Amino acid sequence: MYNPSRDQARAFFADAWRKYNDKTPLTPMEDIGVRIILLHPEFHALLADEDALHRDFSPEDGKINPFLHLSLHLAIEEQLSIDQPPGIRAAFEMAIQRHGGEQHDALHDVLECLGETIWRAQREGKPLDAVAYVECVRRRSLQA
Repeated sequence: MYNPSRDQARAFFADAWRKYNDKTPLTPMEDIGVRIILLHPEFHALLADEDALHRDFSPEDGKINPFLHLSLHLAIEEQLSIDQPPGIRAAFEMAIQRHGGEQHDALHDVLECLGETIWRAQREGKPLDAVAYVECVRRRSLQA
């Protein structure tokens, strides 16, 4: 399993964005990364800013960490492609229906659940609870 450092993950998105803008060929993974970046125009300037690669984005600042956000999107893309954890794809399809077919909004539901699952695992010092993660997405999908 590939486990990039913070700097490697940030460089991946910045390099993919630069290559996209320079019209340089992308690897398949970079192509996925660029498709995620294109969903987030609020991050475009930041990805072109070399200094941003080294900036800290703490929750206390009240701002989202754009690199964490993009990385979670990338993780979810992989999870959905292989339906791992089992049932995540079906739960995502339910979320899409909840959002009237809007995939990006549904992805953000999944992202919220993944973030919550990671936070809980870190706080409790336990492995990620895949069942709770999928159930969180299902619950959100059933909300009006």
